[in-house]
Amino acid sequence: MPRRGNLPAEATSFIGRDAELRLAARLLTEARLITVVGPGGVGKSRLVLRAGAEARFPDGVWLAQLAPVTEASLLGHVLVEALGLVDGTAREPLAVLTDALRDQELLLVLDGCEHLLPEAAALVAALLAAAPGLRVLATSRQPLGAPGEHLLPLSPLPSDGPDTEAVRLFLQRAAAVVPDFALTEQNRAQIVSLCHRLDGIPLAIELAAGRLRALSLQQILDRLDDRFRLLAAPSRLALPRHQTLRMAVGWSHELCTPQERLLWARLSAFAGPFDLEAVEYVCAGGTLPAVEILDVLSELVDKSIVIHEDDPDYGPHYRMLDTLREYGAEWLRSSGEQHRLQRRHRDWYLGLASWGELEWFSPRQEETRRRAERAHANLRAALEFSLTEPGEEESGLLLAATLWYFWVGCGHLGEGRHWLDRALQLAPGATAAHTKALGVTGYVATLQGDLAHAAVRLEECRELALANGDDRALAYAVHRQGCAALIGDDLPRAATLFEEAVWLYEQVGELNSNVLMAMFELGLTRILLGDLEPAGALMDKVRHTCEDFGEQWAYAYGLYALSMLSRHRGELGTARRLIRECVRINLRFRDLVGLALGLEMAALLATEPSPDGRAADLREASRLNGAAHGVWQHVGPALFGSRTFRSAHAESRLRVSAELPEAVAAEAFEEGRQLTLDQAAALVLAWDESGLAPGPGNGGAPAARRATGAPREPLAGQRE
Repeated sequence: MPRRGNLPAEATSFIGRDAELRLAARLLTEARLITVVGPGGVGKSRLVLRAGAEARFPDGVWLAQLAPVTEASLLGHVLVEALGLVDGTAREPLAVLTDALRDQELLLVLDGCEHLLPEAAALVAALLAAAPGLRVLATSRQPLGAPGEHLLPLSPLPSDGPDTEAVRLFLQRAAAVVPDFALTEQNRAQIVSLCHRLDGIPLAIELAAGRLRALSLQQILDRLDDRFRLLAAPSRLALPRHQTLRMAVGWSHELCTPQERLLWARLSAFAGPFDLEAVEYVCAGGTLPAVEILDVLSELVDKSIVIHEDDPDYGPHYRMLDTLREYGAEWLRSSGEQHRLQRRHRDWYLGLASWGELEWFSPRQEETRRRAERAHANLRAALEFSLTEPGEEESGLLLAATLWYFWVGCGHLGEGRHWLDRALQLAPGATAAHTKALGVTGYVATLQGDLAHAAVRLEECRELALANGDDRALAYAVHRQGCAALIGDDLPRAATLFEEAVWLYEQVGELNSNVLMAMFELGLTRILLGDLEPAGALMDKVRHTCEDFGEQWAYAYGLYALSMLSRHRGELGTARRLIRECVRINLRFRDLVGLALGLEMAALLATEPSPDGRAADLREASRLNGAAHGVWQHVGPALFGSRTFRSAHAESRLRVSAELPEAVAAEAFEEGRQLTLDQAAALVLAWDESGLAPGPGNGGAPAARRATGAPREPLAGQRE
């Protein structure tokens, strides 16, 4: 079975800790909650990542980084995201988590709980109670205090001799920056002294090794003496090991130039990965002009203060260890420019969101999705600043509304609803941003199946748009009211509203993914009403427009409607090819509504004879319906009550029940329900370009799974 989970690959080798790893492995068989406790920089994160990598759980090992989370109410959303679950319901994150984990056997690694202790403890206790196969491995500077917690205290590395783990760590990290560096008779005493005086704290040792680019061992020891005297007692209440780490970081800080220290402090405004352009905008100013940012940032990389990474999915970016970020934040607060930096940070990510909204309707749609995913932690920080800093609420409202494409198109409905509801409450008014946020909230609530809340927000949006003479906002409000009518099975009203919305969009010259979705929804409604010819003309227009602009997200929905239309015309091979492409695109975007609809249409097509004359495969149809059911469970129950929206599902189930023995159909349905997203999509992706399914005994699913390019298999109903 392929390994499941999201643990990152180790960038550097793991040194020592054999006894602690054996203890962690034993505790994971005996206890359900293990917390690795110890001071910052002692290596808690590395230990749990290695322990998780060595563990074996049927449903994988999943990591949630909690250090960037500053708002306790987001904790559940962060775990939903870390587990790859699409938070597409109106339920609280806890309900989403417990429902997904109830029958799973997996290890959840929570890294950095100390600033969220009460909330983390409560959430962990609730999850453990609801999911008997769940185990949690956490790191914290103090115990969580949750029931059943087992502690694994982590001490610094032994450092009292040349054969200790601390010296081994120093030697290996030193060789990474000075390739011919090695332990000799001449430097043995200096290295042992250095590691011992740093108390064997891994972070401090790695910082010291990084200095070897510019300093000799003796120079490091001399400067370390100076720094210890300067920072002898930063706090009488701090533990000695905390003081030692602070000394090590403070000493590293002292070795930086004034410009490097200034950039270090300003970089603490970022909550997650960041790129050079963001640094140049956010951090430039005063004695640090933008033209010098790259050189200073490069020096911080050389000094191991900033880490440069090149991710195959997200491209090159930078990040800081949390301990170093915290230290920089203290200097930023003392500088008096914290709010200025946070505001510039927010402005950059508001610009990124606004640019992404434009780029969403372009051939760069997939790149836009990746960029937003990489910026997720910083977008949260920008929203949090805007909604907690007096006078900035309007910007937070605009940011939450502008990110509609991220909430809707990238599988973050639940979190989007969280920010939108909060922003609307804090920034009431009759502004354009308020109108836009009302429309987006109504859209998100509709997709969650919360039609009552959607109706209120969309009517508020419509009335405000009329009062302000905002025809563009009016078009969006009417469009989303049409969506609610379609899901609510009122097809005549839906058709009227979609026609009005398309007309309004044309009047204001609007053309983007939302406009194409309105056209798709109008075409789908006409197909369901039996008006096939006008529906066909409209859907051809949607398809050609998407192809002209390189749009993929709305295109996938257009393919769904065209597949339905082709089936009505008896063009089964075309219908199969179209739905295959629909499923492929929706899988890439992790759009669960689109994927579930595609699977249901594929199930209906499986009840028809194949293009090469083979009989209908009713067992495969039942399996596809089961797969679709597994996806629908993670979107919203009210949405699925729509009879007309799920007509393909109803027809295929009727055909299966009429001709396939009940026990056989139930078995196939359950097989499908247990599939992951990638496995479910693979059933359809195995169809070849002519729309043919693999022959008996060919399996098909493994080949199709390879076609997805997915590096791992998430839990059923998950998003990568």
